[in-house]
Amino acid sequence: MNANLPDRPDRKPVVAVVFGGRSAEHAVSCATAASVLEAIDRDRFDVLPVGITPTGRWVLMADDPEPLRLTAARTPQVEGEREVIITPDPDHHELMVREPGDAPRELSQVDVVFPLLHGPFGEDGTLQGMLELSDTRYVGSGVAASAVMMDKHLMKVVFRAAGLPVGPYVLITDKEWRRDPSACLEPVAALGWPVFVKPARAGSSVGVSRVTGPDELRDAVEYARQFDPKVLIEGAVVGREVECGILEGRGSNPPRASKIGEITVATGEHTFYDFEAKYLDGSAALTCPADLPDETAAQIQDLSVKAFDAAGCEGLARVDWFYGPDGTLTLNEINTMPGFTPASMYPHVWAASGLSYAELITELIELALERRVGLR
Repeated sequence: MNANLPDRPDRKPVVAVVFGGRSAEHAVSCATAASVLEAIDRDRFDVLPVGITPTGRWVLMADDPEPLRLTAARTPQVEGEREVIITPDPDHHELMVREPGDAPRELSQVDVVFPLLHGPFGEDGTLQGMLELSDTRYVGSGVAASAVMMDKHLMKVVFRAAGLPVGPYVLITDKEWRRDPSACLEPVAALGWPVFVKPARAGSSVGVSRVTGPDELRDAVEYARQFDPKVLIEGAVVGREVECGILEGRGSNPPRASKIGEITVATGEHTFYDFEAKYLDGSAALTCPADLPDETAAQIQDLSVKAFDAAGCEGLARVDWFYGPDGTLTLNEINTMPGFTPASMYPHVWAASGLSYAELITELIELALERRVGLR
């Protein structure tokens, strides 16, 4: 019996799986939802698939993963006419569905939301804030951690203050760029070449460019600004890309760290781990456990837990590192809602650590149901 359902102990918890959204990572979110809908334990949970269109409308979706899969030939997108309304009543957490031309009707009581949104307007604390207002439990980090870790600049500020190793960077704000682009670019040369130009608040390598010299820099910034007016330029860090999955501990127990995974990208078409290598052409390989000295793997696990705690994360996170040839570790970023298909790194490292994909989904939902609402 679920202790969070005292009113109806005979029923299964209702999980609203929310995906899509307004960001450039809409299709990636749909692909993640396809995998979760397919694997979630239907004997333990009732599921409501809720999509958010690119324009921000919430719609009830069919409980069918196939149209949501991302392939080289198909980019999924949320569409529909059955609009969903979330009630702000903290005592009910109801979803209302509104058919075209009809009055809203109750669809179901929702016990927990599983937000599978990537990028702005979903992963960045905005959705989390809405759910907090209605005292609705949800999977993953709260408002502050979601917002700060979505912003690669603020993330580095937090980690540096916590004594964690971060790489060099240059920040370009929207006002600075509109006022004097040349002045914004002057400090970049000190980072050395190549550099990576990124939207500050995006993921899945959307809008990222590898720049090998000053002639390419302005165009790369303009490209990143198509996704976010705030741009980060990072100096290249030489090293292997290794990642650690973190899972919140039950009750007052400390966070759990997975075995360490490593990303390798086939040389030739890709100069870094870009969108195509991640999701479309299969040129990226994920290895777990990574071939690392035992003491290095343990150090990455310890530092990843420290980063999780420093950020105030909850539920889950993937912590990404560069492991240099001389053994130096550089913290690249935390992802509070990492890619979540079975082929993604986060489920991959947990499977290698003894927790299957379906078991990982169940654990995350139960962690959310266990967590109290309000200030924590």
